[in-house]
Amino acid sequence: MTNPEPTKAQLESAAGTFAMLSAPVRLHLVSLAAQGEYDVGTLAERVGVSIATASQHLGKLRLAGIITARREGRRHIYTVDDPHVLNLVDQIFEHIAPDGTLAPDPPRRTRPPHTD
Repeated sequence: MTNPEPTKAQLESAAGTFAMLSAPVRLHLVSLAAQGEYDVGTLAERVGVSIATASQHLGKLRLAGIITARREGRRHIYTVDDPHVLNLVDQIFEHIAPDGTLAPDPPRRTRPPHTD
């Protein structure tokens, strides 16, 4: 860290960025957009949310300057261009899984059919 004691404004800005990334859906969207360019439909499908939900989160991420979008015909294509954001995403996953292996999502538990 080059500045040993950040200013109040820097702390507030950093906290705002972390707040944007604190929602699992937004973090997943950023993680995917850091790997390439995707339209909202593809991102929504990969994250497992509706297009409306993905659009809402992507809008917030764009306003925060975390994700960028460009127009391609009628579609918006989302990506992460900022090397600092790319590094931040890489670092958080390296922090939680230093050996590079993230545990897979646990299988969803299903209830057995109700019998009378």
